[in-house]
Amino acid sequence: MKKYLTLIIAGALAGASFSAWSVQPLTDSTDTSQLRAAGTVSVSRASNLDDLQDKLAEKARQEGAKGFVVNAAGGDNHMYGTATIYK
Repeated sequence: MKKYLTLIIAGALAGASFSAWSVQPLTDSTDTSQLRAAGTVSVSRASNLDDLQDKLAEKARQEGAKGFVVNAAGGDNHMYGTATIYK
């Protein structure tokens, strides 16, 4: 029983730490007073808008960003887009 409790706690902590590392899209309600624009990222060949946002978030994370705002998105069969990253 103690092993199961330890596994559950470890899983919860691992999930919490992963979400702290993820880069989130910034919204109008986000307090951006401590952030500054630090450049742009772009991606292509996304299959849909959710995939495009995920790819932009991954590129922003690789650049060390804390958040991003999607500037443009388009495409027919393959989506492409750009985002401003904030650090």
